[in-house]
Order: sequence, then C-alpha cells, then structure tokens
Amino acid sequence: MHELSKEQQILIAMRKTLTAIIRDVTPPPGMRHPLSEPTIEDVRQCLGLIAAREKELADAQGRGGERPYYVDEPPDARVVPIAGIKKRKE
Repeated sequence: MHELSKEQQILIAMRKTLTAIIRDVTPPPGMRHPLSEPTIEDVRQCLGLIAAREKELADAQGRGGERPYYVDEPPDARVVPIAGIKKRKE
C-alpha cells in the first residue's frame, strides 16, 4: 500500500469538502438552486481538476486503475445475480 503524499491528502480533503457542500446546498427537486450557474460550473471545473490530478498521482505510483467517481455516475460494471440468469432454449 502506498503512503499518501501531502498533495494527495489535500486533494482528497478538497474533493470531500466540495462534494459535502454540494450535498448540503442541493435543494429538493423543483426548487431553485441557491448557487448561480457560473458558481456551479466553477465547482464542476474544480472537481474535474482534482480528479485529473488524483489520476496523475495514482498513475505515477502505479495505481492507475483507480479513478474517482461521482455518486450519480453510472457504474462501469453491473452485477447480475446468478439466480437471475436463465438457460437459453435451443
């Protein structure tokens, strides 16, 4: 296991803080968002830069398979229970 550098610790803290702020200020569906569109776009840009730098650092440490993801992002893989698999009729 790799020890996290100070930069990695800062990036993780910044990402967690920004996403917590987003969760806290996100209104229920149908209500107006308290943040302006430019501010929302700036937050997206910050999170994108954080994710890109985290990936660069992970690649440099040989941990390139990892990638930060957002909760609303669809997963790359889907688990299918074996009980749900039906035998094909031929």
